[in-house]
Amino acid sequence: MIKLHNNLEEIPDDARGSVCVIGNFDGLHLGHQALLRQAADIARIQNAPLSVLTFEPHPREFFQPDTEPFRLTLLPAKQRILGSLGVAHLFAAEFNAQLAALTAEDFIEKVLKNQLGVRHVMVGRDFAFGRGRAGNVEQLRRIAGFGVTAIDPVTCDGEETYSSTRVRGLLRAGKLDDAAALLGRRWEIDMPVVHGDKRGRELGYPTANQQAGRYLRLPLGIYAVRVLIEGETVWREGVANFGIRPMFRITQPIFETYIFDFDSEIYGKNLRVQPVKFLRPEQEFKGLEALSAQIKQDCHAAAAVLKSTSL
Repeated sequence: MIKLHNNLEEIPDDARGSVCVIGNFDGLHLGHQALLRQAADIARIQNAPLSVLTFEPHPREFFQPDTEPFRLTLLPAKQRILGSLGVAHLFAAEFNAQLAALTAEDFIEKVLKNQLGVRHVMVGRDFAFGRGRAGNVEQLRRIAGFGVTAIDPVTCDGEETYSSTRVRGLLRAGKLDDAAALLGRRWEIDMPVVHGDKRGRELGYPTANQQAGRYLRLPLGIYAVRVLIEGETVWREGVANFGIRPMFRITQPIFETYIFDFDSEIYGKNLRVQPVKFLRPEQEFKGLEALSAQIKQDCHAAAAVLKSTSL
């Protein structure tokens, strides 16, 4: 089972001497997974644990705090996916001013050698690190004192490479199937259920509400979705509105998911929501009766889509 290490000053002995893959791994798409498979082969040969060093928050969030939300996976999802790929240890380094100020040499000496005690490091060939991103693979190899493997970007169609940027572009365009093809799974959000104004319950369609937070913003509208409630093992089906609710004018878009054949309170529980298909744009209605009628149509449309779409 994967172990999460948030404090790099206190790394246990069983996590030291690892084959460590370094990167942000936002999305953990198929290119990332290919990198991890190669690292796993090295770890087996060296009889060493496999680890990942990632950074929270994402460096872009640190350097550009006002940037539009763009995250594909947050730390809990990273931990879950990496564990399923055979990673034994996840080092989540806090990306702060102190870390950003480290020179490339200091990063190697302090973080990789002293704190993590790595045996071997694997990175992408374009890996850059240290203050001002001044360090590169050649420098890492020259002064590391441990094994270094750099691999070329993995191509997904013979030409274009797998990239988190490409996945984000597809999701922002509403191309959910194309994004899933690059990720190797459906994209999802994983956030706690929060209290809303209970309008859905008044209409006969109680919803589980979630803030979008740091997640990338999908096109506003209605989606057929699958959901997994914390503590359960079976995915449920439903329909979700991601938007600002034009009739009520909220300021930040939220996910409001109506789960079919389910009416239990799950406030505070995490809910994994996988948008499967975009059904229609968000729109304003003249009254609650018209809104309720449209929700009924959306439920039928979502159910039909999910019946014909494999998990």
